[in-house]
Amino acid sequence: MRDPTMDAVASFAEPKVPHAIEREEAILRLVRERGNMTLQQLADEIRASRTTLWRDVSRLAAAGRIARAHGQVRRLEDEHSAALLLHSVRGMPLHENSRHHSVEKQGIGRAAAALCSPQEAVMIGGGSTTLEMCPHIVRLNLLVLTNSLHILSALRAQSRTRVLVSGGTVLREQNIVFSANDADLMPQAHTPKLFIGAAAVGSRGVMQRDDVLAGAERRLIDRAQHLILLVDSSKFQNPCGSVVCGLDEVDVVVTDSDIEHSHRQMLTAHGVTVITAPRQP
Repeated sequence: MRDPTMDAVASFAEPKVPHAIEREEAILRLVRERGNMTLQQLADEIRASRTTLWRDVSRLAAAGRIARAHGQVRRLEDEHSAALLLHSVRGMPLHENSRHHSVEKQGIGRAAAALCSPQEAVMIGGGSTTLEMCPHIVRLNLLVLTNSLHILSALRAQSRTRVLVSGGTVLREQNIVFSANDADLMPQAHTPKLFIGAAAVGSRGVMQRDDVLAGAERRLIDRAQHLILLVDSSKFQNPCGSVVCGLDEVDVVVTDSDIEHSHRQMLTAHGVTVITAPRQP
């Protein structure tokens, strides 16, 4: 007869499935050491399913950290590969994007700031809508982690707000900092809330105009407990782009009161809480 105590001990001793960040680090290390690996070889080395690993590989490839082709993963052939990828980033510069739906974005930023608790740590991604949060958190004594130089600039004058910026390469058009290699100045950072914007939102999920930007935001998502999306209602009208995450990963959407009923239903069907910002006078 089996001893249930021994079974419990054996179960407790089993290694846990690695967290996404741990899996990424393992993939990068193995590919760096071996140069070229199949997905099955990765699965043999890392305690995770092929499906999970393929999602990890897709994120790393979108971020320009590895290359993939025909079921294989390989390291970037030279140091210029990541640089070339960074120069290919597309999207509207923030100073131009800020002019569109500015009144709605101001209301969304105010409503999003109200979701922050005093003295907590939050992450705020780059974007014209997340930027509108900054004036409204001045008295909350927050620790803000960001990859956006615009966010840094807006918070720099707030003596009660501490700011931590990630390391990497500056993408000038979007004014964000992106790590295209293993150098990341906040690898252990985890926060209760992440606030990000998006180029578009649809049934496929949250989207950006470029794979690199999508990969950068994906890395932020893996470091947060709750994802709060800040988008004005126009972002639901033409859903196309590189998928950052599915709607089932989004906890809250803060938008304006012009959101269509069908778009609200789409969000709530995926368990997303929808907050509509009051219309500004």
